[in-house]
Amino acid sequence: MGMSLLHTDWTAAQAMALPDSDNRYEVLDGELVVMPPPSWEHQVAVEQLHLLLHPYVREHALGWVKLSPSAVILSARRLVQPDVFVLPRGKGAAPRDWSDISALLLAVEVLSPSTADRDRWQKRHMYQEFGASEYWIVDTSARVVERWRAHDERPELCSDTLTWAPLGAGAPLIIDLDELFAVVAGERD
Repeated sequence: MGMSLLHTDWTAAQAMALPDSDNRYEVLDGELVVMPPPSWEHQVAVEQLHLLLHPYVREHALGWVKLSPSAVILSARRLVQPDVFVLPRGKGAAPRDWSDISALLLAVEVLSPSTADRDRWQKRHMYQEFGASEYWIVDTSARVVERWRAHDERPELCSDTLTWAPLGAGAPLIIDLDELFAVVAGERD
């Protein structure tokens, strides 16, 4: 799990004001969490998801696909860095600052041993309360994606395919999870 610093009443603004460093920070209900560097496999999964999502989001003019490091401020005491996320187009202009983000079409976290509990419980509730249309928890070890929607009490477990059909898209994005996880595991290029 990421290291928590002793001061326990952090705000997103305080975390944003920390000096530039190689550290990645999140603020989870006032707790500042220092994120360890991700593994190679984790980053391959993030890269592959970005490669799948970016052309789809662009083709359907849905918004923007972004990666961490980032600073998605969910509230004064909540700042997260989703591995991959999609911002809705809204009024058409791209956000100019992290503070301009007011909605998420999709947030994706790729599980790491150090982040799994927070991703599955604490951050899931935060994304749901923020109103993220969907939240995917990608478990590369189990080769499954837990798909959560804003009001779900239980996830949809996807192991073969994952179909994403956001409002405004003409056709859904269908992700072959067998193929995705094979690439992540280095079984295919």
